Amino acid sequence: MEASIKGGTIAIVPPKKPVYLEGPKSRGYELLFAFRVFRQFLKGFRTLHFAGPCITVFGSARFKEDNTYYAAARGFGKRIAEMGFATMTGGGPGIMEAANRGAFENGGTSIGCNIQLPFEQKANSYLNKTITFEHFFVRKVLLVKYSYAFIIMPGGFGTMDEFFEILTLVQTKTVTNFPIVVFGKQYYHNLIETIEDMANAGTISKDDLSLVLFTDDVNEAMNHIQSYVQQNYKVKPRKRLWWLFEKR
Repeated sequence: MEASIKGGTIAIVPPKKPVYLEGPKSRGYELLFAFRVFRQFLKGFRTLHFAGPCITVFGSARFKEDNTYYAAARGFGKRIAEMGFATMTGGGPGIMEAANRGAFENGGTSIGCNIQLPFEQKANSYLNKTITFEHFFVRKVLLVKYSYAFIIMPGGFGTMDEFFEILTLVQTKTVTNFPIVVFGKQYYHNLIETIEDMANAGTISKDDLSLVLFTDDVNEAMNHIQSYVQQNYKVKPRKRLWWLFEKR
């Protein structure tokens, strides 16, 4: 037992129990985990089966309505709706809310892929369809799966995680060469320099610099996306078979 002085009195503090690193959990635990992950994927596929085509907007959950980037994200949602695409986000506040709001208020489809967090994250009020996941990796798959372009607004660690994962998928040709737009040249000026340094050091090729459009102009961003879509895709009516009882 250890003694410590607290508020003028002596408190007896029990010793901490040792924590051991045991490696993998039991086989039963791992099987249950795999089943839970599969169930999340299945739920996501069923919920979003008729969603899209989508454009996903990423960005900080912490920007308020009076922020310049909030206004820009709201403008993106409106423009995406005018293109006839669904707007997909992480479903939370801030930039996500703004993009969903722009789509929702202009007759577009607004979709949120939310995440269970102990703080900060709750579904915003501008969603036609929403689903909440336990694990970030499941959520990221769904945010990419139904989208034909990606808009990266200013954000933090989570936004960077999403940006570099998508960029890596496109760079390695794991997914199609979909447009990636990074909005906010001043906010991301250090990131732009870092990526250019990568090319100069040879850790990426010079051609990889063309995988991302850095811009401060909503019109330039949307024209870039629309040009890609028009050159590579045609709208095709989709057969709707509810064999797993999916909802519209």
